[in-house]
Amino acid sequence: MAGADGDDSLYPIAVLIDELRNEDVQLRLNSIKKLSTIALALGVERTRTELLPFLTDTIYDEDEVLLALAEQLGNFTMLVGGPEYVHCLLPPLESLATVEETVVRDKAVESLRKISQEHSPVDLEVHFEPLVKRLASGDWFTSRTSACGLFSVCYPRVSSTVKAEIRQHFRTLCSDDTPMVRRAAASKLGEFAKVLELDYVKSDIISLFTALASDEQDSVRLLAVEACVSIATLLPQEDLETLVMPTLRQAAEDKSWRVRYMVADKFSELQKAVGPEITKNDLVPAFQNLLKDCEAEVRAAAANKVKEFCENLPEDNREQIIMTHILPCVKELVSDTNQHVKSALASVIMGLSTILGKDNTIEHLLPLFLAQLKDECPEVRLNIISNLDCVNEVIGIRQLSQSLLPAIVELAEDAKWRVRLAIIEYMPLLAGQLGVEFFDEKLNTLCMAWLIDHVYAIREAATCNLMKLVEKFGAEWAQNTIVPKVLGMANDPNYLHRMTTLFCINVIHFSIPSVFKLANVFGDHLISVANVRFNVAKSLQKIGPVLDSNALQTEVKPVLEKLATDTDMDVKYFAQEAISVLALA
Repeated sequence: MAGADGDDSLYPIAVLIDELRNEDVQLRLNSIKKLSTIALALGVERTRTELLPFLTDTIYDEDEVLLALAEQLGNFTMLVGGPEYVHCLLPPLESLATVEETVVRDKAVESLRKISQEHSPVDLEVHFEPLVKRLASGDWFTSRTSACGLFSVCYPRVSSTVKAEIRQHFRTLCSDDTPMVRRAAASKLGEFAKVLELDYVKSDIISLFTALASDEQDSVRLLAVEACVSIATLLPQEDLETLVMPTLRQAAEDKSWRVRYMVADKFSELQKAVGPEITKNDLVPAFQNLLKDCEAEVRAAAANKVKEFCENLPEDNREQIIMTHILPCVKELVSDTNQHVKSALASVIMGLSTILGKDNTIEHLLPLFLAQLKDECPEVRLNIISNLDCVNEVIGIRQLSQSLLPAIVELAEDAKWRVRLAIIEYMPLLAGQLGVEFFDEKLNTLCMAWLIDHVYAIREAATCNLMKLVEKFGAEWAQNTIVPKVLGMANDPNYLHRMTTLFCINVIHFSIPSVFKLANVFGDHLISVANVRFNVAKSLQKIGPVLDSNALQTEVKPVLEKLATDTDMDVKYFAQEAISVLALA
């Protein structure tokens, strides 16, 4: 390596060494990202004997450089000569798996997991498994946390003696003095359980699971909840009650809200894993408690799972369980003091109507939907509006319009413009769900009224809304229903409303180019305000390409020529630009 200057074949590595020693981090980073090119230039043997030792010796860099290196090495198998030599990649990755920065360690572990699959069973025992052992018994917690992610990838392919050693190492890490190591072990417990033989799951994993679920650190206990899902799916039904449920019950009532939150968050998965009988006897009361939890985060996580939990209940007594046990809790949550809880519930509550059927929906759920539609939190209202279609399927449009539509109309005319804006944004969705006849009868007037709202943001949103409605209901509907009203606004004494006419034409002219008698729309009555005049020019430029040449010459050209001689500079500029773009000169 010292004689690099005299040998052209060593030039790439000489450049790499120079760049890796450069003070500029970006240069070093670029160099690392070009590693595969350098390895190709060196060939497999020199990559193994020179490049990798050099990289292993120089691991003391900025985190972003090390991160790039850890990622690159995961794709290096063919560059060192294929699976036969893949073990050469272990030394640099082992060093990277012990550094202080978590993202670098995680990336090194990810690359180690990847290349472990390319080791033969013999190489796995000779090279990879000793690395895992070294990491697992390292002095620094960083190496021990990295080891936790490697047990499951080598366990299935080693001999029973080595398997016993791996299980012992994992047991030791589960009771490590450092909480970070126990946390890493807890996060990999479920994954490790999946590769173990069932007898060892019962004899080893359950005791580790119980210990981690009772750890003094809540960050460890909550990860044990995550492992619970994997463990429960591995065990036969008859073992669940004795081996898993005591720990799960304890977690659902844990003193730390973070642990209870994790139980709530994983509730549907737990429910599927433990089966209908345990769900009925154990999970229903646990779920009720989570819905009534003193911490809002826990209630919100549980509220999010209401629909899924109810869907997965055993069919024979699903309705009875919901009506007796779940619905009373849901009713309380509708008026919860925390808006995140109410919003979480509003995003799923509509789904209960398909589970409970028409009569229960009308009697029990509609009053709740109505209360949420009138909630002071906009997100709650929007979550209800955006899920109206599933209620519509169950109770029909008539019932829906009688009960919920008055509340929607009320919001559409709300004094707060942001509330009106939110309703406008959901109007195309609502229109699609309710159909064209119903829309024309109940909501069309509202949509037109928004076009002359005193707040610009509302007028702008109403214009976009119009475009989406035309896309949904078609050009014929627009010609009969929308266009006459839009053109009528061209005569409005308020110049802002006349401007809205232009904006509407801009967005819907593509769908219905033939309907505009331009002389009427862009006539003298629009031209008294300069702002309107230059918007006329901009609009004509926009709609010109879809008009036939006769309309361009007889209707567009005279208007633009008149505007091109305007006294206002901006009007003149936009008119001349339109004439040029439309080639009318």
